[in-house]
Amino acid sequence: MDSRTARLQDTDAQQECFHCGLPVPAGADYEVEIDGQLQPMCCRGCQAVAKAIIDGGLGDFYRYRTEKSAQARELVPEQLNELELYDREDLQKSFVQRQVGEEREAALILEGIVCAACVWLNERHVKALPGVLDFSVNYSTHRARVRWDNQRIRLSEILEAISSIGYHAHPFDPGRQEQIYKQERVRALRRLAVAGLGMMQVMMLAVALYAGEHEGMDAGLRNFLRTVSLLLTIPVILYSARPFFTSALRDLRRRQLGMDVPVSLAISGAFLASAWSTLTGSGEIYFDSVTMFTFFLLAGRFLEMGARHRAGQAAEELIKLLPATAARLTADGEERVPVNDLAPGDRVLIRPGESVPADGRVVEGCSSLDESLLTGESLPQLRKAGDMLVGGTVNNESPLVMKIEQVGEGTVLSAIVRLLDRAQTEKPAVAQMADRVAGWFVAALLVLAAAVAWWWWQHDPAHAFSITLSVLVVTCPCALSLATPAALTAATGALTRLGVLTTRGHALETLARSTHVIFDKTGTLTEGRLRLERIEVLGDLAAGDCLRIAAALEQSSEHPIAHALCAEAGPVEHPEGVSARPGSGIEGWVDGRKFRIGIPDYVRQLQGAGPQVVGNADPAGVVLGDASGLLAHFAFADRLRENAAQAVAQLKQLGLTVELLSGDELRSVETVAAALGIERFQARCRPEDKLARIRALQEQGAVVAMVGDGVNDAPVLAGAQVSLAMGGGTQLAHASADMILLSEQLPHLVAAIETSRRTLAVIRQNLAWALGYNLIALPLAAAGFVAPWMAAIGMSGSSLVVVVNALRLRG
Repeated sequence: MDSRTARLQDTDAQQECFHCGLPVPAGADYEVEIDGQLQPMCCRGCQAVAKAIIDGGLGDFYRYRTEKSAQARELVPEQLNELELYDREDLQKSFVQRQVGEEREAALILEGIVCAACVWLNERHVKALPGVLDFSVNYSTHRARVRWDNQRIRLSEILEAISSIGYHAHPFDPGRQEQIYKQERVRALRRLAVAGLGMMQVMMLAVALYAGEHEGMDAGLRNFLRTVSLLLTIPVILYSARPFFTSALRDLRRRQLGMDVPVSLAISGAFLASAWSTLTGSGEIYFDSVTMFTFFLLAGRFLEMGARHRAGQAAEELIKLLPATAARLTADGEERVPVNDLAPGDRVLIRPGESVPADGRVVEGCSSLDESLLTGESLPQLRKAGDMLVGGTVNNESPLVMKIEQVGEGTVLSAIVRLLDRAQTEKPAVAQMADRVAGWFVAALLVLAAAVAWWWWQHDPAHAFSITLSVLVVTCPCALSLATPAALTAATGALTRLGVLTTRGHALETLARSTHVIFDKTGTLTEGRLRLERIEVLGDLAAGDCLRIAAALEQSSEHPIAHALCAEAGPVEHPEGVSARPGSGIEGWVDGRKFRIGIPDYVRQLQGAGPQVVGNADPAGVVLGDASGLLAHFAFADRLRENAAQAVAQLKQLGLTVELLSGDELRSVETVAAALGIERFQARCRPEDKLARIRALQEQGAVVAMVGDGVNDAPVLAGAQVSLAMGGGTQLAHASADMILLSEQLPHLVAAIETSRRTLAVIRQNLAWALGYNLIALPLAAAGFVAPWMAAIGMSGSSLVVVVNALRLRG
């Protein structure tokens, strides 16, 4: 009878942990074989410690100990003990969203992510945990969203499971993420600098060695140059290439084949072979290939990291829109408290110029608020008692008292963040196929190299290693991996000079395949700010005097109309007795006369008259008047961008379908669409409406390019296959966009599409060359006709051809 059978016969008795002596929870299955018997453990910590003791050959510890060991939690790293703090209800209030029953959702930051394979490993590992309902990682920002059943698993257990596979996770905190970004950038720069310096020095020595092989060189000098090359390459291997080896070992421990596995084999194999040849004074060396390969891989990842950091920092700006503190009203008066301490039912005072701290309703006061964050509307919106306020919007005029209804993860602002995260983590079909194929590709590559090694070991052991190394070097997909990045780099450089900044590697390739271009209105097709369009004189004052008086009255206001009047009038005198009525206008004394500016009904009250329709008054217009009557009507407009109509016409000539989706009123959207010749448009669109329209087009097979500006466009930009943000837009829009029109010139969008189509043609040429080279070189290397140095030169030459072809795009 084996140990497991004997133990199962005693199931009625309470088991004790063999390591620490604590009771073993029901259903726990943490066993370790000690002295030929399976012993029960109470948790993963005790299991890990016991395995470490046995694997280290210290089994006598259990045979001669006089008492049970300390509890596992005293032996595991302190970091794991700290994870339990995140199970506290008071801490979870600020970052966990409660859903139906015990279902909860939280945003996390993952440290240690280096490639797409890391994302796949984490998602697969965490989703397998009992009680985890969903887990997705955004590779661009290293942010993850986890949804779990709190009755079946605790958040600390999820974080501990992530730590067990070599990564570190903690709740999302903008300040901590910024610190992580800085540390990661410094480490990457140091590794890149060491690799670059080593590559330059080794390449100079390699030129001399190659020349010596052809012209002849003294054996002592050759060995000296080889030894110096070895010494220069060692720091590159031990320091710069360390992330490749770490990632490969982590993949192998998890029995996975990531892309860093063949990279590590090629680098380590070439280095070890070169070191052996240097020490023995025979054979070939490949230190130049090792350093060059390491440098270019690190450079590519550094550029990718820079774009990812910019995206992460910009996304944090959305969280920072909420104030840190709020003025909570109590029976004893007013107290300043952290926003995280607010709860539904609290009454909060919001002064002019302050941001709304959470979602709720106005209970006292009347004021206009800047809600462009959510609607994209350039005009402030009047809010009075009973109206809804959204966290992150800005109070412009008068104090307001609001009653809190939603805080933390329940606010509209948090919903936009979740919508943005979900849109960014949704993978297109090509990316999903690449994830499935990647492991098989690496496995096939290693099997091929192993097969070549086995065959030559059977027939000619002396040449087996060098030929296998040649196969590994020849199959290192340098040219294949450079085929797309080289073309994209050249094209993005050319576009940058035009003022079109590309932030994602796939942007140009996807833009070339676009079938639909969807525009937002405010800040995209228009300039996004009000300007004085015309002055209609209605009284005895000249237009210039009316403008001067109006600007004097408005100079202390933060309303966009006030900014437009003051910008047009220039310096003006200070009025006396100024008072404002929210939503109506301003009253004051200028030059000894009492004036009012605002809506017609309010202004005409000075005269004692009733309502009157004024000229061609529009919602964005105001009037100026005094006791004698109305003096002037000021009309404002958000002007169309220069050459907007030309750009729309050129897009149509390229065969693209143009649509307009806006959160503005129907009348304004119709006017812009008619002026630009856009037949398809929708007004009063919320972010989810725009995203739904894009999803509908995508389901019909369309490739959508979205051009927008503003936070409300961020989820829509992330949901489109390719997206562009105007240079004057918010940082979050930039974070979600694949390209940024820094020049804010819409014709440059047309140039970007034309360049993207040429780029796609060059990419296809490069891929054809790279595949053709591998199909020819691989059989030759496997047959022994290509020496390792020839394979390195061929690989470098193939890469050079790809790069030179891509440089044609710079024109």
